[in-house]
Amino acid sequence: MQTPGTTPDEWINNVPEERKEALNKLRKTILDNLPEGFRECINYGMIGYVVPHSLYPPGYHCDPKLPLPFLSFASQKNFIAFYHMGLYANPELLNWFVSEYQQVSKTKLDMGKSCVRFKKPDQIPFDLIGKLVSKVKPEEWIALYEKNLKLK
Repeated sequence: MQTPGTTPDEWINNVPEERKEALNKLRKTILDNLPEGFRECINYGMIGYVVPHSLYPPGYHCDPKLPLPFLSFASQKNFIAFYHMGLYANPELLNWFVSEYQQVSKTKLDMGKSCVRFKKPDQIPFDLIGKLVSKVKPEEWIALYEKNLKLK
């Protein structure tokens, strides 16, 4: 399910009413904790946070015209999805997140490679998301991205 919108504000205005409050809070949590250098945008039909071409001219290897993606969130049909590429690329960060999640949440972690799914908006651990978002600076993400890209 793709939410229409060309700006983050427009995108949030187009999500179902019952999710707006949680998505606005998620966005604020990310913006309040995101290290300097990342840029907010609409990326792949979601609100995304990327390393802009001004910091990483090669861009995303799948489509170099696009900036290097880092994290994003979406309103899917049955859940809110939070994507953090660092969880996929860094086993230490993933282990930290899984351990912390178990301490702060009563719900079972529903997770794919980089996607954490929240079936109910009130299940989002905003403080934990804030801590996670603050852990990786753009330069660290670029180095990790390039290291993992060369392994393939």
